[in-house]
Amino acid sequence: MFSRKHNLNDHYRSHTNEKPYSCDVCNKEFSRKHNLNDHYRTHTKEKPYSCDLCNKKFSHKNNLKNHYLSHTNEKPFSCDLCNKQYSQKNNLQKHFLAHAKEKPFSCITCSKTFSRKDDIIRHFRTHTNEKPFSCDTCGREFSLKSNLNTHYLTHTNEKPYSCDVCNKKFSRKYGLNKHFVTHTNEKPYSCDVCNKEFSQKSSLNTHFRIHTNEKPFSCDVCNKQFSKKGDLIRHYSVHTNEKPYSCNTCGKEFSRKSYLTLHFRTHTNEKPYSCDVCNKTFCDKGDLIRHYRVHTNEKPYSCDICNKEFSRKSSLNTHFRTHTNEKPYSCDICNKEFSQKSSLNTHFNSHTNEKPFSCDVCNKQFSKKGDLIRHYSVHTNEKPYSCDVCDKQFSQRYSLNKHFRTHAKDKPYSSMKGKVFENRIFV
Repeated sequence: MFSRKHNLNDHYRSHTNEKPYSCDVCNKEFSRKHNLNDHYRTHTKEKPYSCDLCNKKFSHKNNLKNHYLSHTNEKPFSCDLCNKQYSQKNNLQKHFLAHAKEKPFSCITCSKTFSRKDDIIRHFRTHTNEKPFSCDTCGREFSLKSNLNTHYLTHTNEKPYSCDVCNKKFSRKYGLNKHFVTHTNEKPYSCDVCNKEFSQKSSLNTHFRIHTNEKPFSCDVCNKQFSKKGDLIRHYSVHTNEKPYSCNTCGKEFSRKSYLTLHFRTHTNEKPYSCDVCNKTFCDKGDLIRHYRVHTNEKPYSCDICNKEFSRKSSLNTHFRTHTNEKPYSCDICNKEFSQKSSLNTHFNSHTNEKPFSCDVCNKQFSKKGDLIRHYSVHTNEKPYSCDVCDKQFSQRYSLNKHFRTHAKDKPYSSMKGKVFENRIFV
């Protein structure tokens, strides 16, 4: 039932797929007039809704409403159990899950309990090894429908969602929504705790769990908990050994999309970021920024304990753990702990046997990027490591270390060619 006739007409078009409203600029069609109006502002850059407190402008009325709460600090939604208050209803609903820990669904095999029916169905497949979702094209089977959907795109290369502004296409609506904010640069969603702003509601929801330490996504197999659903899905492949991401060029399969992206550059050799000082090119923008400090000798990150300075924040974080002995990264499979994420990633490949780093000369594959870099010297005949004593050159650091001991043997504190040796090893 609808209170207004135009609402009924709008709804009816969801059945007929009729789109009577078209854009004068790009001819894109819409079923509702307000959708056309919203779209049209992507061309005009018009932002008719402005905040009367700070004059910040928005193209959508809902974005203004969400922004306005950051000024009023109004929190109209309160928890019936603990009286905690929230400015947005969805944050209250998420908080309420912390109280409602009812799990009415029990596994008949291991007696594990679940709060949702679909969770127990998915869990039960770990006992039966059932893979009910199969690809119509190649017959490959999957235990999760999401993995089948991801795999299926490798056959169709379908990208049904396109950006109204630049026509860039995406295979998933989430990807389009994430991309769209690059045009508007609006961040209407703000955190009640720290006031950090976000362009997407889902990003705010994910961020909010930093404050609540909430991890609502739990693995059915090993009980490990995650704050993001995507992290749980990626972790789940550890148990199923599924690799839904495959390379369209060579067919190699990967458990993570990031591994596929990294591997794909071995085919395209694309390096879109170049240094304006030495013209060296890079695949990632972050690599360019870090490289640039080689020229400026800038070290913006300093240790609070010993004042040692670093050009990279990651290097500071790694160094800081030498003081705290912290190892925050643990393996999902064997629980081994590491102080660096890169060490965990390298270790993780020992379980999956993935080798995402490939030599573009001979196609030899490696699980570690450092191994690939060292291997390259076979082709270039470069020998960047030279001995301080006899000037002999080596292609690899460990070969220099091994050679160096021939000089230092039985003479750990003797001077040779003006050099003092103290069991030194090059690192």
